[in-house]
Amino acid sequence: MTVNRTKTQGRAGDSGFQWAAGIVLTVGGLLMLLPFLWMILSAFKTESEVLQIPPTMIPAEVTFDNFRNLFANMNFALYLRNTLIIVLFSFLGLFLNAMAGFAFAKYTFKGKEKFFLLVLATMMIPGQVTMIPVYLILNYMGLTNTMAGIVLPGLVGAFGIFLFRQFMSTIPDELLEATRLDGAGEFRTFLQIVLPISKPIIAVQAILTFIAGWNSFLWPLIIANDEALYTLSVGLSLLKGQYGGNYALQMAGSAFMVVPIIAIFVFFQKHIIENYSISGMK
Repeated sequence: MTVNRTKTQGRAGDSGFQWAAGIVLTVGGLLMLLPFLWMILSAFKTESEVLQIPPTMIPAEVTFDNFRNLFANMNFALYLRNTLIIVLFSFLGLFLNAMAGFAFAKYTFKGKEKFFLLVLATMMIPGQVTMIPVYLILNYMGLTNTMAGIVLPGLVGAFGIFLFRQFMSTIPDELLEATRLDGAGEFRTFLQIVLPISKPIIAVQAILTFIAGWNSFLWPLIIANDEALYTLSVGLSLLKGQYGGNYALQMAGSAFMVVPIIAIFVFFQKHIIENYSISGMK
């Protein structure tokens, strides 16, 4: 009887702890969500309502004038176009990363391991260290203040190559040999066999590539002198400087920048989390 009573008390204690932890996490989650809700709802408020004391959460009068001003007066349409161009070229770089990862995973060539170690070594160098040398190289090539100069340095990356190499190493060699025996060339094998098998890691890399391209700020700001080449992140920084007192307009710009990232994370968070386990595959 004593043992059963102890077990019952233990289960009751565990249940109480779970309820308490759930309540604490829920309250913490709502508190962290509150600034995002405030930002999004304030984007649809008038400037006078944003400054109103006491503040209101739900807009009394929903307006889209803030978003209209972004595109009419702040060239956000141009910034959006430049950002989408960077994202599209980043996806081209994703394909190149996959090809490099496949080569390191399934081909044998002289110096393969040394080259791969060299690729991994570049991951240990902070991007800020290489910005000046890369800028000087692009300036020598006449690519500063051009879209090519913005997209080329980030076209391929060691982290993407590493992930693809780790994943593609698990593809059976017998499957690739059977495909070659059927008369398929190397490129066709890569497109029709390797890429479909690699959908999980492609999904992960596609999400990370989109987030990185959408948030690109520092390098476009350094390499581009013409406002026509600025991205959304740079445009948002300009918005803060030029319209520092217009909080409703700033909220609209921030919401326009952040909401797509939140949507991507909400819909694909499973793949983003799986990235950490995939990166450790052998």
